Amino acid sequence: MAELVEFRVPAGSAQTLLVWGLEPEPGLERSLFSAFSRFGPLYSVRARRNAAVAGPGYCAVIKFYSAGDASRAQRACDGQRLFQKSPLKVCVCTKQKGFQQKVLALGSNKCQELANHYLGFNGWSSRIITLQNVSGFGGENEELGRMLPVKYLCAVEVTLPKHGMCTRGVALAKADIESSADSLELLTARRRVQKLAAGRALASAFQKILLIVLENGKVAVEYNSFHEEPTDCLTEEELKGLVQVNELPLEQFDLEEEVLSDLSFDDEPGDAI
Repeated sequence: MAELVEFRVPAGSAQTLLVWGLEPEPGLERSLFSAFSRFGPLYSVRARRNAAVAGPGYCAVIKFYSAGDASRAQRACDGQRLFQKSPLKVCVCTKQKGFQQKVLALGSNKCQELANHYLGFNGWSSRIITLQNVSGFGGENEELGRMLPVKYLCAVEVTLPKHGMCTRGVALAKADIESSADSLELLTARRRVQKLAAGRALASAFQKILLIVLENGKVAVEYNSFHEEPTDCLTEEELKGLVQVNELPLEQFDLEEEVLSDLSFDDEPGDAI
C-alpha cells in the first residue's frame, strides 16, 4: 500500500514510537537514532528520565516521517536489547490527548534531509530566483525608536528533473537591530536575515511537493496544490520586480515541542497498527 509523505512536521500518532526500559548511558539519543534510523528517516529523538512513580531508567519518543517505517521499527525492536543489556519495550502511539496541534512546516534543513533520502542527492536541485532588500518598503523606512528594521524577500525554485516537476517558494524574513550598530554588525545582521529568507523560501517550495512511497520502495511525486500561492503564476521577471511584501503571508517555521505526558500508548503493539 502506498503512503503519502509530506514536507511537514509529522503529527500523526502512527508515526510516533515510545521506547522505555532504557538504561542511562552517555549519548543515549545518538544510540537511539543509530538504532532506529535504519528503518527510515527520523524527524526527532527525545529521551528523558522516567517520572519518579515509574521507577529508575529513561524513556524516549521517536518520530518518523513515515507510519510504515515506524511500524516496521516497532515490530523489529520491541523486546530486543539493541545497544544495552536489558530488552526494550517499544510501542506505537495510539492517540494524543488534548487539542490537535497545528501541523507545522519543516525547516529547510529537515526538508533537504528528507529530499535526499527519498529523491537522492542528485534527484533535486534548488536555485535562488531573487533576493531583495525590502527594508524601505511598507512604511518602515524610518527608524522604530532605537531599532532599525532589516527585511529581505526571497524567491526560490526547486526542480525534480527525473519527475519533471518544478515548484517555487516566496518568503520574507526580518530582524530589528540597534540603530547605533556599526557597519560590521549591520552586515552580519543582513547576512543572517538573507539566509533566513532563503531557508524559508526553500521550505515553502518543498511544501508543494507530495512524496508517494510505493510498497516496492520506489517514490513518485505529485504537486500539492493546497499550498499554492498567488506568486506561483508569476514569471521570473515579475518575481524579481515584486515589492508588495505587505501582501505576502509570513509563515512560521517554528518546530513543535513534544511533551511526553501528552502522548498515550497501547501496551499491545498489534492494536496500534
